[in-house]
Amino acid sequence: MDSHTAAAVDPAALRALEPDDRDAVRAFLRQRWNSATIQLDGRAIDAAALPGFLARDAGGIAALATLLDESEHCEIVTLDAVRPRAGLGSALVERAAQRARALGLRRLLARTTNDNLDALRFYQRRGFRLHRLVPGAIDLEREADPTIALIGRHGIPLRDEISLVRELD
Repeated sequence: MDSHTAAAVDPAALRALEPDDRDAVRAFLRQRWNSATIQLDGRAIDAAALPGFLARDAGGIAALATLLDESEHCEIVTLDAVRPRAGLGSALVERAAQRARALGLRRLLARTTNDNLDALRFYQRRGFRLHRLVPGAIDLEREADPTIALIGRHGIPLRDEISLVRELD
């Protein structure tokens, strides 16, 4: 059993990222995403430098969301909860929505890949709707980052990007 399964983290323990968190965030993203650099629409984004929220436990970061603010929306660039189904992912989404509203942004955007059926279910159950399909987007990102796998979850070829959007009141 690793340290992240030993004790639950209260979703109320989520807090905004601080400058002192950046090294730990970068290491966490490398561990969970293979890199802190995320490809978005042909741009290489340093997710460790973005604003966001995290929760810690005795083993380190237990949950993390990094966010990118655009003109009318906030995009969830990365979302991770080490312990699934503990409420931390949902709490991260709600914190991101609150932050976006406070900034006057009207939508919360998330992206996933065609193989990530769990993410598609997760986001739709939290008020997101399918927004856009970009066939071949991951194939193009793989040209910039050859470490992106060819085969994803459930043995599904990793090729396409799916955007989901949640309108904010």
